[in-house]
Amino acid sequence: MAVYGECMHEIEPFFQWRDYYIAANDKLSPFYRRKYSEFHYTHSIYDHLIHPQWDSFGSSTLYCKVLWVNYDKGFAVIELMGEWNDAVHNDIMELKRGLIEPMIDEGIRRFVLIGENVLNFHGSDDLYYEEWYDDIKDDDGWIMAMNFRPHVIAEMQKHRLHYYVNMGEHYENINWRKVKPHYFHTMAEDMIFKQLE
Repeated sequence: MAVYGECMHEIEPFFQWRDYYIAANDKLSPFYRRKYSEFHYTHSIYDHLIHPQWDSFGSSTLYCKVLWVNYDKGFAVIELMGEWNDAVHNDIMELKRGLIEPMIDEGIRRFVLIGENVLNFHGSDDLYYEEWYDDIKDDDGWIMAMNFRPHVIAEMQKHRLHYYVNMGEHYENINWRKVKPHYFHTMAEDMIFKQLE
């Protein structure tokens, strides 16, 4: 897991699903034709450089990598990195407008957010989360926060985000990297349905 410090630039997005999906090759992706460098660091979180494979969606402290999209199933997996700061930077607005809305426009209704490298959460109001939920709920859509750190989840729950995002102990310590993306959708749906029972 990431910590603030000199090692931040060494933390890469998960890359073992690249044989199945690359957002830069997906004509429907907001990151289509994005070019990356292995040597030039262009993004940072505060004064810490981060690995150039992370994608910017408009936030100055939170970055992402779309790991998998299945348009037939309306399903996406998004890994996040950095500090999620709604209080100062309105990161949820940036995320919603810059990434989520273009994906919803292409039929995505089920979102898994992987938060192992989200270091902190600073909340504000829940309006954009409610808007996101309202955009997808009529199509059996859902949002899952997987493997977020306990103190991050606690802060999110303090701001009532669990009304719109499936989160908590049921979605922690999931060994998702061992699963091929084609089966990950089934695993995620099973987790949602078991929690609803």
